[in-house]
Formats: sequence, C-alpha cells, structure tokens
Amino acid sequence: MKQGKPLITFVIVLMAAALGCYLLYSFWRTFEDPFTTTYAYEYELNDSVETEGLIVRSERVLTGGTGIVEVTRGEGEQVGIGQTVAMVYRDDQAQQAQEQQESLAMEITQLRYAIGQGGGVNSVAEIDQGIFQTLVDLRGSSAQNDYSALEDRVLEIKGGVLRREYSYGAELTEEDLTNRLSELTAEYSALQSQTYNAVTQITALQAGTFSALVDGYETLVSPETALQLTPSGLRELMDMSPSGEDSAAGKLILSKDWYFAAVVTQEEGERLDALPVPNGQDSAAVTLRFASDFTQDIPAKVVQVSEAEDGQAVVVLSANRYLEQTTLLRRQTAEIIFDSQSGLRVPKAAVRIQTSTQTDEETGETTEINTTGVYTVVAGQMEFKPVNILAEGSDFYVVQPAQESSRSLRSGDEIVVQGTGLYDGKLVQQD
Repeated sequence: MKQGKPLITFVIVLMAAALGCYLLYSFWRTFEDPFTTTYAYEYELNDSVETEGLIVRSERVLTGGTGIVEVTRGEGEQVGIGQTVAMVYRDDQAQQAQEQQESLAMEITQLRYAIGQGGGVNSVAEIDQGIFQTLVDLRGSSAQNDYSALEDRVLEIKGGVLRREYSYGAELTEEDLTNRLSELTAEYSALQSQTYNAVTQITALQAGTFSALVDGYETLVSPETALQLTPSGLRELMDMSPSGEDSAAGKLILSKDWYFAAVVTQEEGERLDALPVPNGQDSAAVTLRFASDFTQDIPAKVVQVSEAEDGQAVVVLSANRYLEQTTLLRRQTAEIIFDSQSGLRVPKAAVRIQTSTQTDEETGETTEINTTGVYTVVAGQMEFKPVNILAEGSDFYVVQPAQESSRSLRSGDEIVVQGTGLYDGKLVQQD
C-alpha cells in the first residue's frame, strides 16, 4: 500500500502542471490575439419626444332612439348625405319582418335580372355558358383590381343561377317568371306596409366617415376648443372617463383633417415652435408615431404651441392621413419625431481613424488624410471599411458606408471592438 503513494503524488503533480500550462497558454493568447468583436446591424435613431394626449376630430353623434339598433356601416366607412347608417327596430318581430323583406327584395332583383337576360329558361347549356363567362370576367376584373362593375356582375351570376334552378325545377316559361315576379312584388309591398311604423332608418345629414364608437369626448373637445387648451385643462380632460349616449348609433367624423393635442415640457414646446417651416407650407412638419396597435408613421404639422404653464405647454398637431384606421383611437401615448437617421449601429469603441499620406505628383507636397472607419473580420483577415457618422447615441454611432463598393460595411459584418496592433490585411487566428 505504501508503494502506491508516490504514484498518486506523481499523478497529482502531473495534473497540476497540465492545468498550469493551460492557464499560461490562455494568458499568452490573451496578449497574442487581444481583440473582441461584435456585429453591425440596421438601426434607426430618432430625435424625438414622448408624450401623451388626445386625438381630436370634428364629430357628430348619430342618435338612434329607442329599440333594437342595427348598424349597417363598417368602421371607417365613407358615408354620403342621406345614406342609411343604421336601422332601428321597434321589437324582434319588426327585425324579423325587415330581414324577410330584404330577402324578398334580393329575390325580386335576381328575378328581374333573370328575365332581362332573355332566352328560354330551358336552355340550360346557354345559361351555364353565361354563368361561366361572367365568372371569367369577374375573375379578370378582380386580378386588375377593377371593382367598378362588381355589383352588376354578381347580380348577373345570381340571376343566371336562378334561371338554371327554374329550368331544372319545372318546365317554366318566360311568362311564368314574370308572374312569379308579380307575386313577390305584391308580397313585398304588403310586408313593407306592415313594418312602415316599426322600422326607422338613421341617415347621414352630412357626409363623413362613420365610426361606431361614441366615447363622450365628442361634446367635450373639438378642433376649435383644442387650440384654447392649457396643460392643466388638457390633463383634466385626459383624467376624465366620459361615456357616450345610450341611444347613440355611432358618429360621423366630418373632416379628413384630425388633430392630436398633447402635453410637452416648456423646452420641448419651444423647440417645436422654433422648427423651420418648409417652403410652400404653412407650418413645420414632424412625424407622429402612436404606441398603440396602430404603429404607422403619420406625417403631421405643428399647428400651435400654447403658452407655458408650470414648465409645460400644449402642442396641437394636425394630420390628414390614416383617418379611417384611427377612428377607434382617442387617448394615446405617442412619439413626436423631429428627425430620424437610419443606418448601421456600431459601438463607439469600434470606430477608428486611419491616417495615410498622399503626395501630389506635380508639387511633391505630402498631405495627411484621416479616414474614419471600422475594422472588420473577413475570411480570417482584418479589413478596414470607411464610414460616415450620421448620428450619435450614448455608447454607439449610427453610420453609413463612405462609398458603395465591395469593401463597404454591411449589416451582419463582424467588426472589431477592442484590439491592439490592428492594420488592414492582418491575419486573424480563428479558434
């Protein structure tokens, strides 16, 4: 047993020596190849302020009265003067009668198309050919995004299908179809008389954009009153929880122009007020970006910056785009963007200045040229790529290639952040 102790001691010493050699080698490698890398990537740096405010529009609430209200317009749909936006039914029976009436109206329309298409009702082959040709025309129009004759073509197809149904169902003549049309018309008129006082239509007294959301702000703030808001007044409005009228069937937004009133600091307000006005424009331009589900950048104009109050001010911005997509928005957190720079993000430590000399062939004068750029690792070698600095963050730059070539810096390039003895063409030992 005693003879085994020297062997164990030898093994322990050998392992310790191996570990020491590995640590010495790692330490030597640190000084031999002392650089760290990261990757360049696409980045957008915004010069902006974040704020909270209210979307303000010129709005008119549509009163629905008592009963069952059925909205017939989609959110953000354009509505003309006199067009129906909702139906109000006295009770369930009236609603069912109206649905039956609409079904009869559709069948009457189809019968009229079926009669107007001419030909015998028993010529099934001709009817099939007509339906097929209309479907081909409909598909062609859809491929070209031409929907001008969509309704007519759909009715032609329905009329053809109806004539085909009659052809298979019985030996009907053109006179039979005409008689059937008279019966349905009489039934429709009788049903219309029964529901005359039980169904009310809500129509648009003005043209506008329809929205089903009535939140109570429609009567509290308008584009005119928004220009008179103080910071305390706007905060009071935002702290309120108004509710819409119970009898409301929706509202109409009466103008394409809409506004965003927000509280900013006095310094931010002064900066907005001092923005240059582009030639041919009446106010300065910024970009508005909401923090909600709608994240599309919105071009906006600075309409007014209020007087300062306790170090704050109210800025009112106007926009005339994306109204249909923002009808459901009211109180919003937003970013007001003064300027935006897009490029490649690189750490500040990665940007270096390379000095070179250039000699004028005619005068012999030597000039030093400083080039800003980054070292990249390409196929095991270092490659210096010149860049222009567009913007600066806390610990990074947003840059773009100084020139477009095969040596230009691109997204995904591996760049050297820290290192010593760097030069263009240096071999890099890969692990």
